[in-house]
Amino acid sequence: MHHDLIPNTAPKTEISAELWNSAVRVLETNWAGDHMVPSRRLYPHQWSWDAAFIAIGLAYVNPTRAWRDLRSLFEAQWPDGRVPHIVFDPATAEADYFPGPGFWDVPAYGDRPARGSTGIVQPPMHAIAAWEVYRHAAAHGADCGRQARTELEWLYPRLVAQQRYLTGERNLGGGGLAAIVHPWESGLDNSPAWDEAMANVPADLGLLTTYRRRDLEVSDAAHRPTDVDYSRYVGLVLTYRAEGYSDDGLLGRHAFVVECPSFNSILATAELALAQIAGELGLAAEARTHRERARAITAAIVQRLWNPQTRTFHALDVRTGRLSPERCVSGLVPLMLPDLAAEQVEAVMAEARSDRFGISDLPAPSYDRTAPAFDTRRYWRGPLWINVNWLLRRGLLMHGFHDEAEDLRTAMVRLVHRNGHFEYFHPITGEGLGAPTFSWTAALSLDLLADRSVPAYARAA
Repeated sequence: MHHDLIPNTAPKTEISAELWNSAVRVLETNWAGDHMVPSRRLYPHQWSWDAAFIAIGLAYVNPTRAWRDLRSLFEAQWPDGRVPHIVFDPATAEADYFPGPGFWDVPAYGDRPARGSTGIVQPPMHAIAAWEVYRHAAAHGADCGRQARTELEWLYPRLVAQQRYLTGERNLGGGGLAAIVHPWESGLDNSPAWDEAMANVPADLGLLTTYRRRDLEVSDAAHRPTDVDYSRYVGLVLTYRAEGYSDDGLLGRHAFVVECPSFNSILATAELALAQIAGELGLAAEARTHRERARAITAAIVQRLWNPQTRTFHALDVRTGRLSPERCVSGLVPLMLPDLAAEQVEAVMAEARSDRFGISDLPAPSYDRTAPAFDTRRYWRGPLWINVNWLLRRGLLMHGFHDEAEDLRTAMVRLVHRNGHFEYFHPITGEGLGAPTFSWTAALSLDLLADRSVPAYARAA
């Protein structure tokens, strides 16, 4: 990796320099030729929203690789616009990862080989990433700037197609939000936010005899989803796969259809990033359209996902019309939205400052600390994650909470420096959990060290 490309915003203190250098080493280790893997052992393929977070940090040290990672992902985009949540590396054997390409059984499409990807999506962080990589390209000189323009022009229509798919085919509830049809699509895989909706999904433990879990061979079972949850995950894929991953009539035949506040906040923010990109490409009318769409999605989030009793945002089970009773970190992510009304901003900030999520020496946990089911080690049911806290920090900056944004930035930097670039962290001790040498933790550490500015779209929206 090109260490000489580190811009003037590189860290100056000894602690920051150590963290910067360790992050660069992680990204060097996990580069797989034309894409980045999240972590070599547990995640040997390319993941969708990982690629976006990774590109944001990678841009500081190797913008060519940042663009290549995004391009590699979008080369696997489906004709309907969906960007698959995993693009499979053909060099990795089927037996080395489950659920692998044979299980997903995706037919060939475009110029993609059969079984080249999964059939589900993840949060559309990619327009945000493309804009961030582009705006940092100038720090690397004229050549990087020209490359960035070319890459932006290539990505833009593909990013638009991604948004069109999510706001069109996935508007299963008819209220203007994208629905997820599998917990994995949320990125917050086994969050308690899905518990009530998942309770209506059949749990056939026999599926785990037919389809053997690989994750438990390389990680602690106490940290991972239970067998009951995993059997439901497998069953949901099988029912979606049976109809060729078609979204037609899905609400009537699929057991899990949920609108997630964090997914849709990212969807709206992606429209704002696309407005910036369109403006840069001289597409003024399209830029205005993207801003209008962002405002419409924001209004729909408030209308459909806001609970006036709890004064926070919750996931909506579209099939039953019920909001999840659980208070999860996903309910704080709408703070990213510049058009969020003052009433909601004030209430979300109260939630973020509360005993449930309040930041002290550690960033926010993934789930309400005061809930009886709070689990300090099991995946998204308590542990804290750098990527979601990174999103929260953007929300704090968006609405002018600069001191709290800096407190959160400092907490994240200290956590990773002290414990390493882990996938996630114990919400009380800060111990590193999950996969080590995790790419998005490393990449976002670089961004936290280098860039303290308010997102550009906040000023333009």
